[in-house]
Amino acid sequence: MRRQAAWDRIVGSAIAAITVLVIFREWGVAGWTAPVVPVLVLGVMAVFATQVGRSRKVFIAVAVGLTGALALTDPDWVAITLRALGAAAFIAAFFSALATLRNVAQTSPAIQQAGRFLSAQKPGRRYAALSVGGQMFALLLNYGAIQLLGALAMSSAKSEPNAEIRMIRTRRMLLAIQRGFISSLPWSPLSFAMAISTTMVPGTSWAQAVVPGLITALIVSGIGWILDTAFKPRLTTAPAPRTDPTGNWWAMTPLVVLLSLLVIGVSTLYALTSVRIVGIVAVIVPVMALVWMVIQHWRTRPAYHVATRVRDYLFAELPGYRGELTLLMMAGYIGTVGAQLLAPVMARAGLDLGALPTWVILVSFVWIIPLAGQVGMNPILAVTLIAPLIPDAASLGVSPTALVVAITAGWTLSGASSPYTATTLLIGSFGGISALRVGLVWNGAYTLICACVLSVWVVIYGLLL
Repeated sequence: MRRQAAWDRIVGSAIAAITVLVIFREWGVAGWTAPVVPVLVLGVMAVFATQVGRSRKVFIAVAVGLTGALALTDPDWVAITLRALGAAAFIAAFFSALATLRNVAQTSPAIQQAGRFLSAQKPGRRYAALSVGGQMFALLLNYGAIQLLGALAMSSAKSEPNAEIRMIRTRRMLLAIQRGFISSLPWSPLSFAMAISTTMVPGTSWAQAVVPGLITALIVSGIGWILDTAFKPRLTTAPAPRTDPTGNWWAMTPLVVLLSLLVIGVSTLYALTSVRIVGIVAVIVPVMALVWMVIQHWRTRPAYHVATRVRDYLFAELPGYRGELTLLMMAGYIGTVGAQLLAPVMARAGLDLGALPTWVILVSFVWIIPLAGQVGMNPILAVTLIAPLIPDAASLGVSPTALVVAITAGWTLSGASSPYTATTLLIGSFGGISALRVGLVWNGAYTLICACVLSVWVVIYGLLL
């Protein structure tokens, strides 16, 4: 036990150091520290390799195998490997920065009350409330939004004595939460979809992609609401009269204030500096989390409690994410290295993606990313593998933002349909069904309809707007 705790302290310190050094890189300071980052990433993954489960070890083994193949075939393999390690470091830093806000939000009574109010809405407005509220919670809690709202939804559903109504309510509430969460992916500055796609496509930024991303979110959430409204299950017994939820919409005020502060802070720094949104977010979010933590403990020895929580976060919570970090970091690494190996193979085979019509390339992102998710390919892996193989936006005759819109649209649908993503796994665990059933049965028709509509949207945005 003591040995594990010692390793956790080492790993937590290393991840914190990676986060700080990545922030230095994003802000263009202390450039002399850059060579340390790959060493820290290798060290963290070496420790994780002895601690994670078999499925995660497979990712590490694939990464090692691809690195060996790269060393044998590409004379520039060292530079490519360092770039891949940099991608893994960026993902680890972004994840750990976002997790600070989740850590604090989960202990906030105000956030709990807001979630409880949403989950207690009457059936006629519950889906819309959870779907829109789910996007707001996703900004603060990331995947923790599904865990919090899912737990509250299940508590609400269990209070229903009628088994038939309870089952229907559970499904509708969980789908609203999931679809609300994935609706945040194409526009939120805190989503991996936006962070990775704007990194992979040169000449893009969150500020350029946020408006079309919001339209993507509107399409995805709107289709979900229409399907939920149009295909309400018919009950064999009349439901009991519903009472109004405790409280009112003022319960959402703390959440709105926090999100406003986040957006204002990010927007202001973006306007005043030349730093990318991801670099700004990596600073703003931990600072907000620290201030919020001080406020939570202001009346009870704030210095002691904050120091204790920071220590627990660094040396217990962060190392506890070893499975998630291994998956995400290795996805970024494998995609970066794999793209370098795949490009010459495609060239020798005479496959020229530049010969394809532009609309086909845009639409392909909408479909390929969720299809890749069906065989276990994480969206980060799919995007980092495919995006470098696509001709640049100028040669396609579209703006770089059009590629981001297409990529994030496909990423969003992968979150709804892939049985290997955290969203479907969490929803399945709450619903007592498999993630495969969530992705292909609960969300099968929804995903196909969204894919068709989003295909039209990305073509309209790319070629007409």
